[in-house]
Amino acid sequence: MKEKENSAYSAGDVIEDGKFRIETDSMGEVKVPADQLWGAQTQRSLIHFSIGDDRMPLGIYHAYGYVKKAAAKVNGVAGVLSKEKAEIIMEVADEVIEGQLDEEFPLYVWQTGSGTQTNMNVNEVISNRAIQKVGGVLGSKYPIHPNDHVNMSQSSNDTFQTAMHIATVLEFSNRLIPCVEALIKEMWTKAVQWVDVVKIGRTHLQDATPLTVGQEWSGYVTQLRDALQLVKDSMSGLYKLAAGGTAVGTGINTLPDFGINIAKEIAKLTSHPFITAPNKFAAQASLDAMVNASSAVRALAVALMKIANDIRWLGSGPRAGINELRLPANEPGSSIMPGKVNPTQEEAMIMVCIQVIGNDNAVAIAGSQGNFELSTMRPIITKNVLHSSRILADACEKWRKYSIDGIHLNEQRIEKYVNESLMLVTSLSPLIGYDKASAIAHKAFIEDITLREAAIASGFITAQEFDKHIHPSKMVGNPREDLGLKE
Repeated sequence: MKEKENSAYSAGDVIEDGKFRIETDSMGEVKVPADQLWGAQTQRSLIHFSIGDDRMPLGIYHAYGYVKKAAAKVNGVAGVLSKEKAEIIMEVADEVIEGQLDEEFPLYVWQTGSGTQTNMNVNEVISNRAIQKVGGVLGSKYPIHPNDHVNMSQSSNDTFQTAMHIATVLEFSNRLIPCVEALIKEMWTKAVQWVDVVKIGRTHLQDATPLTVGQEWSGYVTQLRDALQLVKDSMSGLYKLAAGGTAVGTGINTLPDFGINIAKEIAKLTSHPFITAPNKFAAQASLDAMVNASSAVRALAVALMKIANDIRWLGSGPRAGINELRLPANEPGSSIMPGKVNPTQEEAMIMVCIQVIGNDNAVAIAGSQGNFELSTMRPIITKNVLHSSRILADACEKWRKYSIDGIHLNEQRIEKYVNESLMLVTSLSPLIGYDKASAIAHKAFIEDITLREAAIASGFITAQEFDKHIHPSKMVGNPREDLGLKE
């Protein structure tokens, strides 16, 4: 049919040969694509906030599915929402959780700082999908109203923070933590495998006293374990949910104990120990738990970057570098130099870590910008935390699979460096003193002779004494004990 003036349409009318329908909100009528389930407020957001290519992470919408399902359950049990309405909302919420309606969530990150448009996007989609399932008219808001029913006992101000926490906990537990733990396991396997291989240590990028490759890698493992524990510890703050605080934390328009009950329900649905935040004013006015979680992910990135840099340097060469490690050759490294292979997985990890550190800076600044009863920098924080977690998890998975798992030792090169090292002279200090030992090392370096030749020529020590005291394998302590291995 021909398009009429907007004022002549009623909700649910289809116009322009079925391409659009009319939806309404408190500000009036809006044309919405006829084949989409979102409504007027979602459409307004698409018009006003089409900034860049950054879309709200799908994890937030899936988390919102848990919020809406739990709210419908609590409201239904309390009798303020009919059994039929509660059940259909819960049914559609399951579709949201499972990702079946992902194409209905198109909003950009750059929107209102409270996340109101995202909350209403979810409310409108659940409303229209429920209407669709019962054979009603899309956009009619009957029999399921996006505000009165789907958003009952809720506000964007408490539900978006709740969804942020749920999404982050799920991302950490389902993806980041398992990927890092798998990487740690593989690195530990290498540490045990190489526990007795003596190599030269390096401090200040200069030769130092020996250690074993296993000891070196045990340091990597412990560094990652400690950093990962920070991520796990940060989840305790994320378990506290703002739901039930509604507009400013007072719980206006909610049921008695709604916050307690919805948190219990979310805990059941997700199998995570969520609880109601003991102080809703703090929960809604700040985003400290998310800032802390971001900081923990940053700490993990710092550790990963250090280790990735070590490994790419230890694998440098193959002939003009250190080349103690032989890294897997996954793809050609140059478009002009035939046969060149680069440490691509390490480089990718380093770039990811740089991005994570940058994301955390944005989170820290955004977290400081809360005003009065509501922090209105939520979208940028949730986008950055979830982005950091996902790319770090993916990078750990790829690094483990395509680099760490296939690394081998160049034991010939390792032995050569040990035998040529001047820092073995450290074992002579207790025998002849620091100054004489230093003179021997200096002589060997200047004259380009072996440490043994310089020691004997110095007259400070005999050949027999040198051979007795210079044993690299005796300078590394007890590697197996350091790794907690049985002899």
